[in-house]
Amino acid sequence: MHDQAGKEEKEQHESNELKEWLKSIALAVVIALVIRFFFFETFLVEGTSMYPTLKHHERLIVNKIVYNFKEPEQGDIVVFNYAPRRDFIKRIVAFDGDEVEIREGRLYVNKKLIVEPYIRNQAMHDYGPVIVPEGHVFVLGDNRVNSMDSRDPAVGPIALEKIKGKAMLVFWPLTNAGLLNNSAKDMLLNR
Repeated sequence: MHDQAGKEEKEQHESNELKEWLKSIALAVVIALVIRFFFFETFLVEGTSMYPTLKHHERLIVNKIVYNFKEPEQGDIVVFNYAPRRDFIKRIVAFDGDEVEIREGRLYVNKKLIVEPYIRNQAMHDYGPVIVPEGHVFVLGDNRVNSMDSRDPAVGPIALEKIKGKAMLVFWPLTNAGLLNNSAKDMLLNR
């Protein structure tokens, strides 16, 4: 009889332990989903439009809440919704009311040359000048000769509400892992 009580107690303990494990796993899944849907998202770079900053098939973490607390900045690398189930990643170069022009392969915002140390010398076609509409940003890929960006009429300036978040770090492949330096400090106004 003593054996039977011990066996039942052990089974009860194991049952309680299993319930606690299941609760913990369920809580972890809920927390992961909340983080995924509201705070951070992973993004797969497809193509070479952001080369050399980002390479084809790199995986990134995108901060989805940063723009709830501060405005985007010139130089931010952002993920935005281009079409249903299709996101793009580009760099913000200008904001609403700014005049954007590419002349002799160089970017000018409000008639000031923007020095962009993150791009390689590229022969860009002349573009503009255009004024960025209210509530929009003008985005360009770092690989200007191979980027579908705001210069393309199919993309155009991006409405602020289409921005999903700011690219923060590369996490895969591990050899390329690290924080992205994508602040306004990257873009130098040549005055």
